[in-house]
Parts: sequence; C-alpha cells; structure tokens
Amino acid sequence: MLLPWLTGFGAGLLFLHFVQKFLFPYFWDDLWFLLKVVRYGIQMEIYKLRGELVTVLDKFLSHARRQPQKAFLIYEGHVYTYEDVDKRSNRVAHAFLDHSSLKRGDVVALLMSNEPDFIHVWFGLAKLGCVVAFLNSNIRFNSLIHCICTCEPTAVVVGEDLLGSIEEILPSLPKHISVWGMKDSVPQGIVSLKEKLSLASDEPTSHHITSSLKSTCLYIFTSGTTGLPKAAVISQLQVLKGSFGLWAFGCTADDIIYITLPLYHSSGALLGIGGCIELGATCVLKKKFSASQFWNDCKKYNVTVFQYIGELCRYLCKQPQREGEKDHQVRLAVGNGMSNDVWRQFLDRFGNIKMCEFYGATEGNICFMNHTGKIGSVGRANFFYKLFFAFELIRYDFQKDEPMRNDEGWCHRVRTGEPGLLISRVHTKNPFFGYAGSYKHTKSKLLFDVFKKGDVYFNTGDLMVQDHENFLYFWDRIGDTFRWKGENVATTEVADVIGRLDFIQEANVYGVPVPGYEGKAGMTSIILKPNKSLDLEKMYDQVVTSLPAYACPRFLRIQDKMETTGTFKLQKMQLVEEGFHPLKISDPLYFMDNLKKSYVPLTKEIYNQIMVEELKL
Repeated sequence: MLLPWLTGFGAGLLFLHFVQKFLFPYFWDDLWFLLKVVRYGIQMEIYKLRGELVTVLDKFLSHARRQPQKAFLIYEGHVYTYEDVDKRSNRVAHAFLDHSSLKRGDVVALLMSNEPDFIHVWFGLAKLGCVVAFLNSNIRFNSLIHCICTCEPTAVVVGEDLLGSIEEILPSLPKHISVWGMKDSVPQGIVSLKEKLSLASDEPTSHHITSSLKSTCLYIFTSGTTGLPKAAVISQLQVLKGSFGLWAFGCTADDIIYITLPLYHSSGALLGIGGCIELGATCVLKKKFSASQFWNDCKKYNVTVFQYIGELCRYLCKQPQREGEKDHQVRLAVGNGMSNDVWRQFLDRFGNIKMCEFYGATEGNICFMNHTGKIGSVGRANFFYKLFFAFELIRYDFQKDEPMRNDEGWCHRVRTGEPGLLISRVHTKNPFFGYAGSYKHTKSKLLFDVFKKGDVYFNTGDLMVQDHENFLYFWDRIGDTFRWKGENVATTEVADVIGRLDFIQEANVYGVPVPGYEGKAGMTSIILKPNKSLDLEKMYDQVVTSLPAYACPRFLRIQDKMETTGTFKLQKMQLVEEGFHPLKISDPLYFMDNLKKSYVPLTKEIYNQIMVEELKL
C-alpha cells in the first residue's frame, strides 16, 4: 500500500515540477529575490520599532570597531583599513571644527577625482552632520559655477589635481564660499586642507545623530531630462537603499569589489562604496578606468566583483585578445547599459561571470534588478515586485514630446511589447525627494492626474518595453538629454555654449547612434546669423574649453531653417533619423577632429572610417 502511494506522490511532484518549469520558469528566482526584499523591509521596520536610525555611516563605524584591521580600500597598491579611513575622516572633521564655522546642515561641495581622500572628506563632513554635494570632476567654467551655486555651499573642497579648474572660476564664486585644497601649497584665496589635516586629531568627534532617514545627506548632480545639471536631493533612506544593491545580487563580506566608475555618480558612491560598507567588504578603487590594465588589476588584487557601465565592457571586448583571459576570480559584475551583443561577447570571451544588470535613476523612486541573468533585460517585474513598487508604462507622443492623453485627460497604458514611458507612483512610502533650489525643477519631473484626479507619478524620461514574460528592456531616452561615454549630456547646456558664438543664430543639439558605441554621439544642427560665416576653429575652441569632453558635439550640420513641433519646440526626431550620412544629407556636415583642433568637412571617407570603427570618436 505504501509503495503505490509513494510512487503516486513522487509522480505528482514530478508533474508539478514540469508544470512550474513550463508555466512559471522564474518562480524560484522571483521567490528568492522577494525574500531578500522582505528581509530588507523587516530590517528597516525593526530599526524603526527600536527607535534606531541606522545610516550607512553608522554601519561603517560599526565595521571600524569590529574589524579595524580589515582592508576597506586598496588604491594604487596602498591598503587603507577600516580603522585608517575612520581616523583619517576624523582628522577631516576636526580640521573643519578647528578652522571653520561649519555646522550641522551646512552644504559642502566636493570636487575630487577617485581617490581615498574623496571618501575621507565625505565621511568626515558626514560626521559633522553636513550635506555633501558631489561635483562632476569633468566640468569647468560656467557649468562648474552653475553647479556650485545651485547647491548653495558654505565651502568647496578640491582635490590636488583639480585645483586648476577651481582657480579659473575663483573670482566668480560668491564671496562667502571658502575653498579648501587638498595640497600643501595652494593658490591665493584657497585654504590648504592638507596642511590642516597634518595637525588635526584623529580621535572621534561627537558623531552627529540623524534625526530622520528622510533627511538630506547628499546632493548628486544629474542632467535628468531637461535643462542644465540639477542637484538631486539624496536622503539617508536613498543611500541605505543604494547600499543594499550588491547584497541583493549575492555579494558577501568576502568579496573584493573593483570600482572604476566615478564616485561623483550614485553608482560608484552609493552602490559601490555604500555596498561595500553594507557587506563589510573590501573595495579596490581606481582613479580612472583603464581597459588595458583592467584584468591585470583583477588578478593582482584577487577581484571577485566589479561595477560596470555598458561602454566599459565594450572597451574591454575591443582590447587585443591575450592568453589566459578567463584566468581570474571574478564571479559577478554589477551595472547597467549593457547591450545584447556586448553581453554575449563578454561572456564568451571572459568566462562564466554573472552579469547583474539593473536600472535606476539617481533621483528616482523606482529601480529594477535583473536577478535571473536574462541577457539584455534590466529586470523583471513580477507580481511580487508590483506589490512594493507601483509603476506603469504609458504611451508617448513623439511629435508633441509629451505623454498621450485621451479626451478625458487620462494617460494610456501600453500593450505588452510596445515601448512606453516609464513612470513611478509617488506616495508617502515611495517618495520623490526632488532637486535643490526652485520647486519648478522638481515639478518638471512629475506627472499629475495620470489615471485619476490627484495621483502623482515620477517621470523617468526613459522608454521601456515589457515582454510577455514581464522582463523589462531599455528602449530609448526622451527629452533634452542623451547618453554618451557613460554620462548624460544635457542638450540645452550644449546649445547654450554654442549659442554664445557671435555667428550662431540657433543651435539644436541631439544624439545620433554610431556603430560600436553605447549611447549616442552628440550632433548639432546650426543656423548661422545673416551675413556671418562659420568659423570652425572658433567653434572647436568654444566647445572644448566650455564643455566636458563627453558633451562636445562630434558632428555639425548647417541648415537654413529648423523645423519645430506643434508646441514650438525644435524638432529632433527627423534629425536623429537622418543621422550624419554625407551622401543622404544635402546640408554641409562637419566632424570634430581633435588632431587638427577644428571641425573638418565630413567626407565619405571619414564617414566610412567611422562606420567600420577605424576612426575613434
């Protein structure tokens, strides 16, 4: 009697297993990930019930007490333990306490490259309860002045290698802002922080107690989808959420994590440094990504996890092949922007590395994580996920450059497989903290009365596609930005710089796809003023001195007139579709030639070199 029953039970289990595999192939992956999310939620609730407000800085200090001699940072061969970083950041805090009037809540802007002192200054100021604003180390002149003034800092701290950038604009900065340089000998008008650190105590300060997880602790600049860079308000809660990313993908305290991404971005700072702190792991920090040194560094430091953007992996795939390329200990890579072709090529060439793709905006209240490893997908929105994060994909009118609404004023959800604008519900438990400065910047990222009166959604500015298995794929960006070299390019900022030239009447900036590159290369359509001629060398000088390298237009197009949309915005869609083909476009076209330090006519030969990837952009 028992044997037939066991046989039947076993057959039933086998049948259920095949049904699950066929109808719900991702059930266990989804359940595993859900349990992680629930565990994170329970931990946060326990903190609340105990009346504890545990921040990422608190967790770092806990590690510094429990494992003081464990390596926290490895930089250019030098090891900085948790204790070392704690003491160095104490020196920063004491230096400002002794030699400035900084107080809790003051904003301090940080202009530094990837280096240990970036973290020392960040943590030292956090111990004083200051808000730290991360400045993009590539920007200069008016863009840098704009970013500094936007976050209204009391002080600016500048790395040794970037003192030249701040010296150029020093006379234009508001007089109440003190500038501190990480160098013994600094120009007039700048205070030597390095000198103060040599004399400062490394004893703990009276650590600032956070009053709320929703309190602001950072400003991180983003171009978003409109206008000049804006200072996104980053709360303690957002930093905590970002720090859980590596753990959610399966990283542990034993991992050695390689960070080559800039720390002024949320990926490097929150997911990378914050993630290492959440785990109690070790970080190998690189000043700047190097494709030729990447795998040597991974082998030298026994790296097991690295952070990426899609362009980084494409550069690695373009390197000459060497022996032993799979001879490393890397098991996970966490990042975003990986295209299907690079993803497959990367795995074929460098071995069985789990690619953990995710999606998220610095200031956004929505993220996706590809926990299944599905190639090309940024994540999966299963039933469980939508219980926690309410998002929608809605139809978008490309001609009017705005979401479609019906006669009653409501937005339309897209069908499965149809591209739609990703929006995320804003409410008390899933807030959008917005930007520093005028509320109009924050309001510009919100959609009101979307499906019913009174509802509010965050507009990501990204078009996504959701397939029949609920996997999500990035499709394109909308608005006034495009992505190039891993950075968001604000078209209005570029147009403003070009528009200052005395021979330019109007400039329309957009991105065009180029074979072999992630994102889109900058292109500018120009109308000249009457009786003025185009000065190509002056144009080149204007963009390279006023814009970061990634924002400089690679192509120019000279037009007699520009088409506008029904709302009188400059038309970009047709220009993007036409691209930069010299045989298909009758307008004069030019290409940015860095060797000649000028724009030069875009010939068929240059075009062909670009298309077969012989000419680098």
